[in-house]
Parts: sequence; C-alpha cells; structure tokens
Amino acid sequence: MSVRQWAADLGLGIRFAFTGGREGWTRALLTAVGVGLGVALLLLTTAIPNALDVRHEREAARSDITFALDPMPKAKDTLVIARVDAYFRDDDVRGRAMEPEGPRAPLPPGVEKFPAVGEMVVSPALKELLESDSGALLRERLPDRIIGTIAEEGLIGSAELAFYRGGEGLAEKITPGRIERIDRFGDPQPGEEQSDPVLLLLVLVVFVVLLMPVAVFIAAAVRFGGERRDRRLAALRLVGSDSRMTRRIAAGEALAGAVLGLIFGAGFFMVGRQLAGNAEVYRISVFPSYLNPSPLLALLVAVAVPAAAVLVTLFALRGVVIEPLGVVRAGRPPRRRLWWRLLLPLAGLAMLYPMIGDGRENGDFNQYLVTGGVVLLLVGVTALLPWIVERVVARLGSGSVAWQLAVRRLQMSSGTAARMVNGIAVAVAGAIALQMLFAGVDDDYTKSTGQDVSRAQMEATLSSGVPMAAAAEKFRDTEGVKAVYAFSEGYLGDRAQEPEHGTTITVGDCASLREIAGLPSCADGDVFAVHGAEWDTGEDMTKLAAPGRKLYADPSYEGGPKRHEVPWTVPQDIKAAKPREGLAAGTDRGGFLITPKAVPDALAPALDGHAYLKLDRSVPDVQDLVRNTASAIDPLASTVTWAETERAERFDAIRTGLFVGAACVLALIGASLLVSQLEQLRERKKLLSALVAFGTRRRTLSLSVLWQTAIPIVLGLLLASAVGLTLGTVLLKMTGTPVRVDWVGVLYMTGIGAAVVLAVTLCSLPPLLRLMRPEGLRTE
Repeated sequence: MSVRQWAADLGLGIRFAFTGGREGWTRALLTAVGVGLGVALLLLTTAIPNALDVRHEREAARSDITFALDPMPKAKDTLVIARVDAYFRDDDVRGRAMEPEGPRAPLPPGVEKFPAVGEMVVSPALKELLESDSGALLRERLPDRIIGTIAEEGLIGSAELAFYRGGEGLAEKITPGRIERIDRFGDPQPGEEQSDPVLLLLVLVVFVVLLMPVAVFIAAAVRFGGERRDRRLAALRLVGSDSRMTRRIAAGEALAGAVLGLIFGAGFFMVGRQLAGNAEVYRISVFPSYLNPSPLLALLVAVAVPAAAVLVTLFALRGVVIEPLGVVRAGRPPRRRLWWRLLLPLAGLAMLYPMIGDGRENGDFNQYLVTGGVVLLLVGVTALLPWIVERVVARLGSGSVAWQLAVRRLQMSSGTAARMVNGIAVAVAGAIALQMLFAGVDDDYTKSTGQDVSRAQMEATLSSGVPMAAAAEKFRDTEGVKAVYAFSEGYLGDRAQEPEHGTTITVGDCASLREIAGLPSCADGDVFAVHGAEWDTGEDMTKLAAPGRKLYADPSYEGGPKRHEVPWTVPQDIKAAKPREGLAAGTDRGGFLITPKAVPDALAPALDGHAYLKLDRSVPDVQDLVRNTASAIDPLASTVTWAETERAERFDAIRTGLFVGAACVLALIGASLLVSQLEQLRERKKLLSALVAFGTRRRTLSLSVLWQTAIPIVLGLLLASAVGLTLGTVLLKMTGTPVRVDWVGVLYMTGIGAAVVLAVTLCSLPPLLRLMRPEGLRTE
C-alpha cells in the first residue's frame, strides 16, 4: 500500500467528518471538545516547568537578606533593608522597609522609586485587599500611604501579597538575617540544592500519575460516536470500498476530530492561561506570561495527538467487520483474552523490581525504569478493566426493569462502559499509590519544632531597647490574649572580644521565669544561675556563675561587626535554679535569669525582646489582633504562629504541586466524562424515545442510566485500589520505607473518584430527560 493511497483515504475520511451532514460534524465536534480538553491540560503541563523556572528567577532576582556576618560599609550605592514580613489570617505578606544611603542605592525589581517614611509600594493583590472591607485589620498594621504598585517583574505570582515601605534609623539596628546593608538585589551566592533521590522519585511519579488520565481520556475521545460511524461506513462497502480502505477512512475521520481538537485545545489553553492570572490554587499563583509551553514539548503534543487518534481508531476496528449491509459488531463479540492484559502490569513490576531496597544510599533511581514501570502498571488498569467488566456483567442476574435494561446494555457494549471509567480508574490508582508514598516518607521530612503549643501559641520578637514591661502590658490588653510571658534575651561571654566560653542571659518577671526554670523562691531583684541545662552542655556554669566574675553582654567576633560589649558582674547573692523545658525550644534553657530590678540600664540595648502568648482561639482573628499590637509596639517586630511540627520546604512544594495538578486533572475528568456521557446518550436517542413511546417510565430509564455508570465505576475503583496498593507498596520498598496502608486515605481517594462520576451522572440527567421524547423517533 503506497503512502499516496493512505493519504487519499485519510483525506476522504477528513472530508466525511466535515461534509457528512449533521451526524458527521456533531461527532467531529464532540471528539474535538474531548481531545481539546486533554490537549489544553497537556499544554498546561508542558508550561509548568517554565512557570516554576520563572518564579525561581524572580525570587532570586529580588533576594536581599544575605545573612552576612560582616556588614558592608556605607556608600553612595548602598541601601539598608529590613525584613518586615507580615501574616494576615492564613496568608503570607512579604514586607521590606528600605532606607537608601546614597543617590545610587539599588531599587528592587518592579519598583520605580523609593517610598518615603509613611509611604509604601504594594502588589496589586495587596492593594485590592487593603482597599476591601476584609482587609481592615491588615490596614491597621499597614497604615502607610500607597504611592504605587509593584510591577510584574518584582513578584512571583499575581496573587502574591507584598509591599516595600520607607524606613529610617535602620542603619543603627543592622542585624544579620533581619536588617542588612546591600548594594544590589539578587542572590549573591546562587547554588543548586543537593538532590534527594526520594524527592526526585516523587516528582517523576507525580508527573506520570497526573498525565496518564489525560492520555486515557484523549484515547477515549477519538472513539466518540464509533457505533454510528461504523454503520455509516458500511455504506462505503456498497460503492466498492474494501475493508482496509474503510478502516483508513475511519482513521481519517478520527484524525479530523483530533486536529480540530488541537485547535480547540489551543483555544482552551489560551483562555485558561488568562484565567490563571486571576486564580490561586493552594496558595500558588502565576502570571499568564509564565505559562509559555516549551516549543519542543508543544510540538510533541501536536504530533502525538493526531498520530494517537489514527492508531487508536485502527486498533479499535481490528475486531469489527464492516460489510455492505451492516456491521457485525451487533452480534455477540468474542470473549476478551486475559493473558496479554496481565503482561502489562507484570512488565511494569519487572521494571521497578531492580530498584527495590535502594533507598537513598545508592544514588538516584533510574528515571526511565521508574517512568516506564509506573506507566505500564497504570496502562494495565485500562487493559484489565474491560475484561473484568465483561466477565462480571455476563454473570449478573435478574432484577428490576431499570437493572435489566442497564445490565443488558452493558453486556452488549461492555467495552464502551469500561472506556468511560478508565480515566477515573487510572487517576484513582495513581492517587492511592502517591498517597501511600507520601504518607510513608512523611516522617522523614517532618520534624518536631520543640514548641509546646499547650503553653503558648504565638511568639513576638521585638527590637533591642524596646521596654518589655510596657510591651507585655499592651499584649495583655489585646483581645483574645490569655497570658503573656515576656523576656529580654542576650548572650554573655567571658571576654569582650572573641570569648571562649559563654551562655545566655534572660530577663523577665518571676511568673515568666518560672515558665523556663525551676526557681526555689523569687522576688524582683533576684538573679539566678541555671545549672545542668542542656543549653549549656560543655560549659561549666559553676565557673561562669562565680560571684564577682565579670562577663560581657553581646561580645564581638573577628570578621563581624562591632557589638555592644557591655560588662556585667555576677552578683554576690546569686541563686541556683533547676532547668526546665523552656517555651521556645525543645531543650532546657540555661544561663542566667535576671528579674527587672537587677538589670543595669547599660545592659538593655544588648538584649532583644521576646514575648510568648497564650491565646483564646475562639476570638475571631485573634492572631491578627496580636500582630497589630506587635506592629504598634515596634514597626520592626516579627510574629510567628507556633506549630508542633514543620515540614521540609521541597517536600511541601511537591505536595502542593500534586494538589494543584490533581485539581486540574479532576476538572478535566469531570468535563470529559460529561462529554462522553452526552455522546453516549446522543447515540441512544432513538432507543430511549422508543422505550418511552412503548410506556417505559422516565424514572426507570434514568435509573438504568445510573446503573450503567455505577456498575463499571465500582469495578473500576476496586481494580484501581488493587493496582494502587500494589504500586504504592513497590514504591515504598524502593525507598526503603516500611509498608503501611492508610485505609482512610484509600477510601478518601476512591470516594473522590466516585463523587466525580456521581456529579457527572446528575449533570447528564436534564439532557437525558429531553432525549426521552417521542420526537426522537423522527428521522430523515
């Protein structure tokens, strides 16, 4: 067979798709919509790496806090910048205070001029929030006048909340990590993060699991209207077409729908790209300009989708005999064979088996074996499900009229029913495996903070020199604050410069000090030395706490800035105290504890303020009320909400990416299933109308449609659970993690799949009722 003959037959099929009357273009349109939805998500997926790269580049370009121990000298091109991040409810607000020191001071990306004291430049999203009623509490904390907005190049996302405000007197408060002097923006020491084999494995599996349902739906979409198409193709046999030519013409029709689907998909993608600029999913937002697909990957999609349409159509017609007077599919189809369907998942397991037990110690996992193994296991779901549906429905017995109608329909076209739920089954199987893998390795990336949330729920850090007694009183007056433990904290060394030994110093009232140490008795004016604390492991507190010994607060170190170096003499009446687990960390706090009356005035500038607050969570927005109080006490104050555990950022980012991708895939699944369901109902319009004309109740037909969806989806979810548990077990063994099954998570994933199908079925009921009319028997 020549290429020319192939091209002619495919071209004839394309003509039939668009000139074959309403039946032809309706099928082409349905195929195009189904394929277009899948193509749009594929294009979005190819754009994600570029979006992540742009976000990383924007974040690096505006980097300003360097944690440099040796501050650079003041010059005409220097800028003092302070980190004044804020939080509003559950959202992070990136904040900076700036004080230029010369005419050539660097401007941050996206900012045209420096705001003066009392002015600020904000992101568009923050401006909208501050001007709305819901942002009233945040407006109290950020009362500065807005003089402009940050341009796109200064933000990592369209929904990011960020501001730059004018500052003064920052140079006197330079502290590494909080207030620093810089001469340019950007990461001074860019470097690559060390790869983690388990995290790379997670990324690979996430991409495969998210893309497989898309491929399955595209393959199912090109087969829309297959039965009617085959009956129309039978007419071609009457005018001399042989069976091979007929199959090529059918492939041409599918090719036409796929090419039209590419156009639809590009349109859907452009619409979604613009909508992405106004959306935020799991706190991740992007600008439309970020979502530029890789040209090579976009070209791959453009070639692969039409090619897949032709191959899937030829594969689907391999068992269909199209004769001049009809299609033999109407007869009893041959029983499906099991042996080759089992080869796919077994081959997948064989590809993954060599990596079992590798863990983290033996380098990265082979990405080709991982991808191939996971793909084969998930493709095995699509191969096994038609066989299972055929075997089960063949054994279903009698029941109500709705049940019999549904079972008989499934017995005649079990393959069509299986194709409808294949995508759901693949998605659920992958989700179960990923859930098991995430749950299994979660402990490796989650660590305890050591914070006792039963004793305090928030911490406020204030600048040195802020009177803590007055600050504590203001916190106590804040609505929702039940208790305040306020301390001034610093470091003592045995020498003013380059100390060899040292410990901490903590100032607070007796009630606060009892929260961090066991005191024999306490009165204002007492000084205590804590002996045996974990904090002072390796230090001899007996020597450091010897009465009359001179120590130095805030000592200086070589290569670092000049510190306060305030001398302090250990008093003669110092008391001993026992260690107790402190509020701020999981170790016992040691060092010296001093009550306010015993603190020399010269020592105050060398101490930073910390307040630990116990809150009444029933008070609305209690955390933001505390943040407003902290900002009123000290504009440079920072507040932190406590949590018992914290998760590694990269691990958390992968989880977030999975949730974002899963949301998009679920939306595609729902939309594609609805299109598929409508196509099935359209093909059966005359049958439904005939049943109604003969007196069948509409409720009976509606229930039969529900059963036709419910039976395959139950079988599909059972198969998906088995495959997902198998894949999850293998992935856990690959990472060297004990195998544990979170049955609640498994039920949750299967429940989501079932809910999507139920929602699609309910949405298809109104069109079903419109189709069940006697007018549907009219024909031309």
